Amino acid sequence: MSEKESTTMASEKSLIDVFNTCDNFRPHLSPEHLVPFLLSQNTRPALGLLRSSVVAALRADNAWRAVHGHPLAWDIPEPAPADAHPPSTESDSSPLPPPPYIAFAPLLASGTPAARTLALAETLERWRTAANGNQDGNEPASAFADAIGGTRWRAEWYDVYVAPGDALRTDGRDPRTVLEVPRGASGYVFSMERSACALFGVVTYGVHMTVYERDGDRDGGRVRVWVPRRALTKPTFPGFLDNSVAGGIPGGMTALDSIVKEAAEEASLDPELVRERVRAVGAVAYYYQTQAGWLQPEVEYVYDMCVEPGEVRLAPMDGEVESFELLPLDEVVARMHAGEFKPNCAVVLIDFMVRHGYLTPENEPRYLEITQRLHGQFDLERW
Repeated sequence: MSEKESTTMASEKSLIDVFNTCDNFRPHLSPEHLVPFLLSQNTRPALGLLRSSVVAALRADNAWRAVHGHPLAWDIPEPAPADAHPPSTESDSSPLPPPPYIAFAPLLASGTPAARTLALAETLERWRTAANGNQDGNEPASAFADAIGGTRWRAEWYDVYVAPGDALRTDGRDPRTVLEVPRGASGYVFSMERSACALFGVVTYGVHMTVYERDGDRDGGRVRVWVPRRALTKPTFPGFLDNSVAGGIPGGMTALDSIVKEAAEEASLDPELVRERVRAVGAVAYYYQTQAGWLQPEVEYVYDMCVEPGEVRLAPMDGEVESFELLPLDEVVARMHAGEFKPNCAVVLIDFMVRHGYLTPENEPRYLEITQRLHGQFDLERW
């Protein structure tokens, strides 16, 4: 039986449910009120979207700064007192209504990327302290333990852009020293702690590579994919299956350098071999909401690396991967249906199957929907 025939049989059940596990959120359909996070009052599209708990924490952060004589970091338009609290004969502890937006304070909005990075980093360090049990005047941030508490804090910079389609910053500089908009990356506005990106609903960027072998010719050959199992110590999706190599793009690094770095660190692949064989094959985009409700719109730069049978053996290196298996593609599909893959990694594999002709209109009844949603939009311009 050829690989395509085998995959056809394995795909009689649509992969749309697998896809929906990752691409599971539409902001305009959210039952929860979301507040646009802007660079400045008049700057669109929104950088991200804020849930009510984050709005409360940013209000508390401004209050903390005012009490301690620090410049305010956030422009939060508040309702007039009469509008905020109708007259009442009893003590009124009802929360303030949500503001129309939250932006950087004017001096930060018009200032340097480094100034915005440092101001937000100061806020996030206090939130981290609160999330780890020491509230220090920011009680609302104690609710963020599942995002930035304990080992979930990554101590890695992620870059934030004013529009998701802008070119990446690739100057390699520490974002705390970036005093001007980098050449070629006009949309770059600041950087922030990786684990906190979901609190602000900003778009993040990663790299995912499928390392595969093929027996025989292109049309009839049997494909096998290197599949890692995530270490049980990972703060997110421990023990799930993953793409051959994957990781976030550190602030200031190119996508290619990121995938070469991850391939060496996670899979023990020789950097020179990766640079020689890797092929950039596109990108996927999806809007993911975590089980805790945090928002993760993501773009993944996608790479393929075809190797000869037996040419390489992927092996764990840095402790983020427990083991690797070389699996036939039909077994990969079966495990996707079984829910064994990290959700976004399943999406990357669906993209691989579409591009290589293993997922077709004949064996996938939701083919058009899937192929359209592989390159999703975040609708931030609506806000």
